[in-house]
Amino acid sequence: MKYMLLIFNRPGFVEELTETERQELFAEVDSIMKELDDRGEWVGGEGLADPSQTKVVRERDGLPAVTDGPFLEAKEHLAGYLTVDTETLERAVEIASRWPDVRYGGRMEVRAVMEAAGTEM
Repeated sequence: MKYMLLIFNRPGFVEELTETERQELFAEVDSIMKELDDRGEWVGGEGLADPSQTKVVRERDGLPAVTDGPFLEAKEHLAGYLTVDTETLERAVEIASRWPDVRYGGRMEVRAVMEAAGTEM
């Protein structure tokens, strides 16, 4: 089953780390990604640009309305995602629990990816 692991963290937390802490964080991410690749569980993923570059599209009075986003009061933002293909939900949760951003106040959301028909959910 494929799962998307959504990475939420506090804007600017990486810049608050020392150079050594940053190197350790990125080395840990690289290690986890290598493990996932070696096990055939890695499907893909990307980091996302800073929230200040975000646009939000909503309907207003029947027309699309484009605003800057996300909301300024948000304490966390969607920083990136990875998609894994694991045997169980528990394995996907185990991967998310090891993601280093969690130790720095971030969180991971684990969501099953629906097949094309979407009938399994």
